[in-house]
Amino acid sequence: MGIYVAAVAQKKAINQAQTYIKSGKNLDKAEKLMEDLLKDSLHRENIKIWITLAETLKKQYEQGNEKLYLKQKYDTLALFNNARKMFLVHEGLDSIDAKPDKKGKINIKYRDKNAEYLNTFRPNLYNAGSFFFRKNDYAKAYEYYDMYLDCARQPLFEKYNYAQRDTMMPQAGFWALYAGYRMRNADKVLKYREYAEKDSARLDNVIQYLAETFIMQKDTVQYVEQLKKGFERNPAHPFFFPHIIDYYNSKGMADSANVIINGALESDSINQLFLFAKSTALLNEGDFEQCIAITQRLMQLNDSLPEAYCNMGLAYYNKALNLEKTLPRTRKNRKTVNAYYEQSRPYMEKYRAMAPDQQSKWVPPLYTIYLNLNMGKEFEEIDKLISK
Repeated sequence: MGIYVAAVAQKKAINQAQTYIKSGKNLDKAEKLMEDLLKDSLHRENIKIWITLAETLKKQYEQGNEKLYLKQKYDTLALFNNARKMFLVHEGLDSIDAKPDKKGKINIKYRDKNAEYLNTFRPNLYNAGSFFFRKNDYAKAYEYYDMYLDCARQPLFEKYNYAQRDTMMPQAGFWALYAGYRMRNADKVLKYREYAEKDSARLDNVIQYLAETFIMQKDTVQYVEQLKKGFERNPAHPFFFPHIIDYYNSKGMADSANVIINGALESDSINQLFLFAKSTALLNEGDFEQCIAITQRLMQLNDSLPEAYCNMGLAYYNKALNLEKTLPRTRKNRKTVNAYYEQSRPYMEKYRAMAPDQQSKWVPPLYTIYLNLNMGKEFEEIDKLISK
């Protein structure tokens, strides 16, 4: 009796929805009638319900599209939302349509017609993603790019072979990846990675976002792999080189850092970023003469880099400290040591003027320099800074 009552109610709901569809009015009510039926597992595989729901959404979408075409007032968000629901419902309908009958035979009736219809409107999924991206609604943007890309794996669209034939797939892949990146959602970043990596125009960005996602996941192996890949592709890119050098330095892998730096300088011997990295590496290795030579080259190219003055000053300063440790305490040796302090002083003072907030870098050297050069006034001022 229960099943009979349910069947009668189901038929009544379908008939009512069809009446709404024919009139073109109360389509939201028709939609709700069918959605309510599908909530019950008893009705979920009834293809008539799916077809009616699909027709309802198609009608709503076409009405909205027509209003936009005629430049009449219409809710753009509602149009995009209907488009998304229309694809979801047709994909659900297709899964029912493709099920074998009682004899095990598969007789797909609606796929070709529905796929042809949806293929016409599929670009609007991409457009919706772009619309939400411009509004910084990355979650919504991702939903639409996801649906656009997901069509490639749906049996409904098998004959279109979007993965191979749709030239917009790489761009959609990039924007999906970027939306995931802006949401700090690693799963969403990686889901369409393969498509995004085919977007040659934005590949540097793709590699950077992948690298940042892997380090967010604490996957240092993949992080370094992406940095290397990005650097090999574009040595001058502002992200890859500094980060891979920073990583190697943080792990005490000076040799690995030097391999990258030397390779970079071979590709571009006057690149200021590469020269600064080499200057810093030589300073850290204690090769002060070579550090001075490289830093001089750098300053000839650009005399307004604060850190170059710091490296130059520290190179002379460290030479003085080393001599103090190794030479006997004689007047002649004191003069030699002070000569290096004197050479360091203008660079450290220039660095102080250019980077006043970096006190931890210039206060200790200037303290020692002023002390050894008997510069009382300057020493007292630095001493007060230390006291503070």
